[in-house]
Amino acid sequence: MWPFARSSADPVVRLFTPARAGACAAIHAASFHRGWSAQEIASLAAESSVLAHVSLDSQEKTVLGFSLARHVGEEAEILTIVVDPARQGRGLGRALLQTQLDALSALGVSEVFLEVEAGNAAALTLYRKLGFEQVGERKAYYAKAGEPAAAALILRRRA
Repeated sequence: MWPFARSSADPVVRLFTPARAGACAAIHAASFHRGWSAQEIASLAAESSVLAHVSLDSQEKTVLGFSLARHVGEEAEILTIVVDPARQGRGLGRALLQTQLDALSALGVSEVFLEVEAGNAAALTLYRKLGFEQVGERKAYYAKAGEPAAAALILRRRA
């Protein structure tokens, strides 16, 4: 679809509201070894230094994904960005991340950091397309049941 032609069925990105914390927690739990609770997500999102967004269906009723970023001065960290596993591969992660990057830039942030599991090829492809570069690695960082712990790659994007 052309960038200027928006279908009425397209998902939208909105600011997080506490009423959506439960749906966000369910998506996080389905996506990560240790999911965050609704209370953890709502508490993080309530912090003044945190930006929180949700991706919603076109009727703005169903949460499809969410992102949280913490900023201090000219630096920020993407704390999490996650899309419902059944909805991945449709550009929702990119829309969430781009919304975060735009909002952080408007706040004067010039460097954004994030951590990603070394084996998460789809996320790494997205991050690299948006200008992130690897600046570090944490070996055996992500615990996995019955498997060796995976490395976390530390990525940075400069404005």
